[in-house]
Amino acid sequence: MRHVPANLLGLSLMNILIENAESLEYLGANGGWTKNAINARRFAATGLAFAAAKQEPVGKFNIVGYITETKQFVNMDHGRGKGTETKTA
Repeated sequence: MRHVPANLLGLSLMNILIENAESLEYLGANGGWTKNAINARRFAATGLAFAAAKQEPVGKFNIVGYITETKQFVNMDHGRGKGTETKTA
């Protein structure tokens, strides 16, 4: 069994989410988008979230950590999904 330091036992776990940087919605557990971080799809690691976000039909995205206990967000990474096609004249 892994030893967990006593000072870490009271800390909340951080949920890793994909945020649409333009609409500020989160990728939902059902594949749609939601304004409520509680209903967002959670990822086990930032790399997994980043790879999934790159496949979404979204322009700019953020990978964020959400701490449910304190309702705090932590920006961790950003990028562009498949919806990045911009036309230039």
